[in-house]
Parts: sequence; structure tokens; C-alpha cells
Amino acid sequence: MSDKKPTLGFIGIGLMGKPMTLRLLNAGFNVNVWNRSPEKIMPVVNAGAKGCASIAELIQASTVILLCLADTAAVESIILNEILEHGTADRLLIDLSSIHPENTRRLAATLYEKCGMGWVDAPVSGGVAGAEQGILAVMAGGSMKNIAVARVVLAPLYKQLTHMGDVGSGQVTKICNQMIVGCNVLVIAEMMALAKLAGVDAEKIPEALSGGFADSKPLQIVGPEMAAGTFEPVKWRVKTLLKDLNMAVDLSVKQGNAVPLSGLAAQLMQLHGSHGYLEQDPATLIKLFTKTDA
Repeated sequence: MSDKKPTLGFIGIGLMGKPMTLRLLNAGFNVNVWNRSPEKIMPVVNAGAKGCASIAELIQASTVILLCLADTAAVESIILNEILEHGTADRLLIDLSSIHPENTRRLAATLYEKCGMGWVDAPVSGGVAGAEQGILAVMAGGSMKNIAVARVVLAPLYKQLTHMGDVGSGQVTKICNQMIVGCNVLVIAEMMALAKLAGVDAEKIPEALSGGFADSKPLQIVGPEMAAGTFEPVKWRVKTLLKDLNMAVDLSVKQGNAVPLSGLAAQLMQLHGSHGYLEQDPATLIKLFTKTDA
């Protein structure tokens, strides 16, 4: 790949894909875009991206293909039904989605075998705000050569990119991240509900705990929302945390390891989701621990 900035193809203009694409455009990249729901590409097209009518068109016009999709099934569908047919050895795929490590390794091997195309798994942490500000944490898996390209391409998006090892290791690391985040958000919800019932001004808790051992980014983000009962706009979704916690449980089974806290978190997240909150912000988890709406 030459020193000239590669032309990017971005598939998946959702909560995270939109701010990522806007930052890449602002950094001077030419970005082609495609989304399953075509209307969602309009904000980035208006900012300078080129909308593509098909994934085949996007691949033909792009050197590096970036995916930011909802789950493993969505990534598999795009790879097996589209990219395998149109990919070539002079292109690189960077998957920003959070999907299962085993599927990542299998898909990457198939893509390389069939068309010689490289793969970097580069799931991110930091949410919509992190994407908007370009301060995401990226945990990446792939060859040194491909990671070097990813560092340049993703530079407008991250504060830190860590090469974790071979393909799939980025996804394992993201699962580890989500185990901490999922358990953290649930105990914050449990704690905020208790504080309210005990007569504490819950809105002051994030400030009171700031800088102490109990402080965390999730506390500072969802704590005020839980205290105020303000759950919109949706910045991330319950179903996303549930997906990742379920992957943690599955990975632990395959490794012969126990993850009882993450397993319980997955069950509680599933319970909350079954009450109609899968598409809602995780700040709504406080409702699991209150007798009435928070």
C-alpha cells in the first residue's frame, strides 16, 4: 500500500459509524459509504462522503474497507455474500464491529484464502462521545504490516490503539472490556436505586465519588442519567452489552473457565431487555432495581 492516503470504504453508518465517518472526512480521507438503510448515509454524504449503490461498487472504489456493524451475523453476511466475491489482494479489511473471536478468525482465514485480502479486527471502546471526539480506545488484532496501515487509517478516531496479537485477539480484548463495563453499569444501577430509596441526593453521587476508587467513566456518564431518569438520546444500547456479555460466557465455556459475575450480568441484562429495553440506553437499567420508573 502506497504512502498516499488510501481511499476508504465504510460499511455501517449507525450510532458509531456516523461520527467515525465524519472524523475521517475531516481528516482528509476520501470515504465511500454504504448502509443497509440508505437514508442513514445522508448526513455523511452531505459532509463529503460518496454514497454507493452497492457493496460491490464500494469495494471497487476503495482500498481499505471498514465495517462497523451490529453483530457477528451482520459481519458474516457482508463478508460471505459480498466481500468474498469482490475483494482483492491489494485491499485490506478493518472490522470495527464487536463480534465473536472464533468467527473473526474463520472469516479472516476464508477471506485471505479466497481473495488474498488481509484483516484487522479493531473493536473500539469509548462510545459515541469517544467517536465524536476522536479519543476511542482501539484493541487490534492482525499482522504487523496490516496493523501499521490501521494505525494510519484510524488515527482520527483514537487516543490509543494497542496491537494485541494475531487476528481475533482484538475481539477477545473487547470482550474483556465489556465484561468490566457490563458488570460496572449494573452495579451502578443497583447502587443508584439504593441511594434514592435511602434518601440520598443521587444526582450528587457521581460528583461525590469522582476521583475515588469507585469512580469510572460509566459512573460519570450513566450515573447522572439514572439519577435524573433521563434516558434519551440513546448513546449505546442494552442489546449491545447483552451481546458482548453472552460472548464472554461463550468464550469462557470454550476456554474451560468460569465467569460467574459476567454470567449473572448477562442474565440480568437479558431480563431487562425482555421488558422492552433492548433498544434503549443502559441507563434504563436502574429500572430493574426500582419499584416504579426511575
